[in-house]
Amino acid sequence: MLRHTTVSIDGEKFYINGEPTYGGRQWNEHQIEGLLLNSRMVQGIFDDLNPDTVHQWAYADTGEWDADRNTTEFIEAMPLWLAHGVTALTLNLQGGSPYGYSQAQPWVNSAIEADGSLRSDYLVRLERILDCADELGMVVILGIFYFGQEKVLNDEQAIINAVDNTIAWLFEKDYRNVLVEINNECNVRYQQPILQPERVHELIIRAKSHTQDGRRFLVSTSYGGNTVARANVVQHSDFVLLHGNGVTDPNRIAEMVRQVRVVHGYEPKPILFNEDDHFDFDKSYNNFVAAITEYASWGFFDYRMEGETYDDGYQSVPVNWGISSDRKRGFFDLAKKISGV
Repeated sequence: MLRHTTVSIDGEKFYINGEPTYGGRQWNEHQIEGLLLNSRMVQGIFDDLNPDTVHQWAYADTGEWDADRNTTEFIEAMPLWLAHGVTALTLNLQGGSPYGYSQAQPWVNSAIEADGSLRSDYLVRLERILDCADELGMVVILGIFYFGQEKVLNDEQAIINAVDNTIAWLFEKDYRNVLVEINNECNVRYQQPILQPERVHELIIRAKSHTQDGRRFLVSTSYGGNTVARANVVQHSDFVLLHGNGVTDPNRIAEMVRQVRVVHGYEPKPILFNEDDHFDFDKSYNNFVAAITEYASWGFFDYRMEGETYDDGYQSVPVNWGISSDRKRGFFDLAKKISGV
């Protein structure tokens, strides 16, 4: 099959098809070339396999949840995101909390079976999104595990199987526009030790060890908000993921980036926020801008807050994937200014 989009890294810069992203671009005297402006869109392949909870996600106009409709509407919105300079999006095989944050997660949203094999219905939806991203020239940060949904897996071997099967499927489909995130926030409530900070680098190494025709996937993992990755993850990751949740002072965002660059064993590589639920896009200095000033990419995390409507939030199901709220417009308008699209 003919693929159109290849993501690569050289030093601290991301490249698409051999050219640095946002080639030559500067904004307010800050270099934008080589960054990867992104948004957390993890529910693009969402479903709920629990019949007792699936009714919570029903569309108002039909009274039913429809996983294929969700993916179709996601794909329809992708060109609009790209037109605003958002070159990358984050998906996850186990999604994210439809409420933004959740202690209990009774729903079952997992592309991964108990033994670590992959569900064909999820893969069909994922293939549709990755194919569209490939055609558009977009990058997908594909997460494998999400805390609270890890519960569906039998044991450590199932986790290893899931990593192997995910990488094998990506190779089988010949995707070249995918960055791999082992798990979302490795330091938050995982039960299996191999998904926790002390050992998660083992899965990064394992994912990187799979090659085909001399090619491999670029791999990392993330930590919870306001946390700098440990040396074992920084050293073995191809790029460093950060989350800005809980950070209300943009100066702390800048400080986190600087702290990554002095972690033991760090060598020049991209630093990328792919989750941050702090906005203030109308202010001259906010978390987005702070990341840019330290030459780090930034990603928008948007969920429906109490009292808001269907138009709000990209992580709250059912999702309006359009640029349908003031908060969404604030992010995309600023992304368009920064990227120069």
